[in-house]
Order: sequence, then structure tokens, then C-alpha cells
Amino acid sequence: MKILRTTYLSLGSNQGDKLQKLQEAINLIAEKIGAISKISSVYKTASWGFKSDDFYNICIELSTGLNPESLLKNINKIEQILGRKPNLDKQYKARTIDIDILFFDNEIIFSKDLIVPHKEMLLRKFVLVPLAEIAPNLIHPIEKKRINECLKNCTDLSEIEKTSLQLKRPISISEKYNYIAIEGNIGAGKTTLANMIAEDFNAKIILERFADNPFLPKFYEDNERYAFPLEMSFLADRYQQLSDDLAQFDLFKNFIVSDYYIFKSLIFAQVTLQKEEYFLYRKMFDIMYKEISKPDLYIYLYQNTPRLIENIKNRGRDYEQKIAPEYLDKIHKGYTTFIKTEEKLNTLIIDVSDKDFVNNPEDYKTVIKEILKGT
Repeated sequence: MKILRTTYLSLGSNQGDKLQKLQEAINLIAEKIGAISKISSVYKTASWGFKSDDFYNICIELSTGLNPESLLKNINKIEQILGRKPNLDKQYKARTIDIDILFFDNEIIFSKDLIVPHKEMLLRKFVLVPLAEIAPNLIHPIEKKRINECLKNCTDLSEIEKTSLQLKRPISISEKYNYIAIEGNIGAGKTTLANMIAEDFNAKIILERFADNPFLPKFYEDNERYAFPLEMSFLADRYQQLSDDLAQFDLFKNFIVSDYYIFKSLIFAQVTLQKEEYFLYRKMFDIMYKEISKPDLYIYLYQNTPRLIENIKNRGRDYEQKIAPEYLDKIHKGYTTFIKTEEKLNTLIIDVSDKDFVNNPEDYKTVIKEILKGT
């Protein structure tokens, strides 16, 4: 789990479509740095320290898992993306976007590239006014005074105008959903994705305890003999785990992500069990299914069969190496039928056959965007 730090940034623009540049900066900060919790009103001020067009200025509050150095690097990248040119002579100039780190938790940082709290913020009303709007009682770690007090003591006499312009705060996955279940075929990457989301969004994670099932290796050696005890043991374990974990949200985590949903039991049972066994199994399943909380979003990760075979081979579990492509095809058909018939679930299908969300950050961001967009 990442340690999240509360950070305050000041943003300003006085070139081009200023409001649009601020919105683009906000969106990129949410994507590359962390979840934004507060955005101030947009304030209009005259250029400070040089003559140019008026600025639009805001302050934002966010939580980030980045350290200060990485935070600064990402801010510089965002400024470059939005067209800011390097300021080689260090003079005040007009700019498409300007992003400054005001506070990083209550830390005091003096380094070659970064000074926090920002050394000039107490002299700038265009910083203190929007900051006081969203964090009036925040204490300056050096001055030992609240921001609203610092604003009262500010000697800056420049005018600052609060506008009626609106900026949209990006919503994070943990705000949009309380519970996400990620499903997929064997080797689709559901556990990996669930772990990555839990790490990045501070979620409580529920992982299937397949490795503890003594029938699993035996099933791959003798399907007919061990199919029924395997599926019954999985059903009982999944029901107990989901019932227990979903009933009690972690004190500091109100977002849950799991790498399976109980309906998985029925899908695999349809493939592995004989007709009479399946009828008995279905009676038990229907009783349990009524009691399980449904996820806000049910994600099905699709990967084509050749890619699944490759993934299974690469992760090297001995008892999985004899899985036939035909068996994987049957499982996929089972999921397809389930998705088409289970209308009460909010289902999102993500094709990751040509994506490597583990090693390619852009692929991972694409998956996250699809989840945020939803169905």
C-alpha cells in the first residue's frame, strides 16, 4: 500500500485559452500525480512581476503516493505537455501554464531543485486567496500560522477578482465505485490488475485463495474424479470469503477490489461437471448467490486463447501446463453466456489481448480510463 501525502499546488495561466489550460492541467495531475480532492474558484489577477495579459489562478488539494522529487518531475512534464517553454533567463514571463508546489504534507524541504513551503507564497495574494478558500485552517509549517492569518498579514496590494468560471474535478475510481470485481479466463491477468488498482487507489483487496485448494492439482490430473469436490470446495470458500470481507469495510479503505466474483463458480461448474452433478451444484449455488453483495462494476478481462496459453506458460504453475486451448475456449463461452444473460450486473468488457498493462504504463492508464468511463 502506498503512503499518500496531502499536497497543495498553485496553478496559473495567461496565454491562449486559459481556462482550458487549467482544466487540462487538472486532468493530467489527476492522471499522473494523484487524486484531487479540492479545487478553488478561478481568480483573475494582473500579471505579477512583469507586464502581460491577466492570469487565471487556482489552488488545488490532492493526495499523492509520489515523493517530492518525483512530484516535481511529473509537474515539469505536465507543463511541457501543455506548451510551457523552458525559462532559461529565469525572468517572469507569460506562460500557458505555471504549476508550483506550495505544501507537501507538513514537510519542510530545502534542496537544489525544490523548496517547500514555496518561498514566495506568503507575498502573493493570487496564491493565498485561492488557498485560503480551500484550506483556511492549514498551518504553515515554518510560520506556524493558519493560511487565513497569513492572508490577513500579506502586504501584496494587487487586486484579485473571483470569477464565476467553473473547473471540473476529475473523479477517481475509488470515488466512483465502492466495490469492483475483476473476472477473466485463466491467465487473463485479473489478479495482477486487481493488485495494481488496490495499490494505486488504496483499496482493500480480496484475492481468490485458489492456491490453498488441495483438489486443484488433482483436478488437472483427473478431471472427472475431482471436478465435483473441487467446484464445491471453491463455491464454499468463495462464499465465505466474500461474505466475510464485504461485510466489514476496512476502517481506512471504503473501496474494495476483488479478482473474482462468486458467479465464476457457476461458469466453471458448467464446464467441468456432469449433468446430474451440475443440477445438485446449481441448487447450492442459487441459495448462496442471493446472499452475496453485487459489485458496482463487474469487469471481464478478455484475452485471446493464444495469449492466455502464453501467460499460463510464463507464470510456470506446474499443474496448469496441461490446460488445453479447448478448455479455455469453453470457459470463455461460459463467461460470454453469463454476461449476456445476467442483466442486473453493471458489466464492462475490456479486451487486453494486445495490451501489457504490467510493463507498459500507457496500457495500464488506458485500462484505468476505461474503468472510469464505465459502461
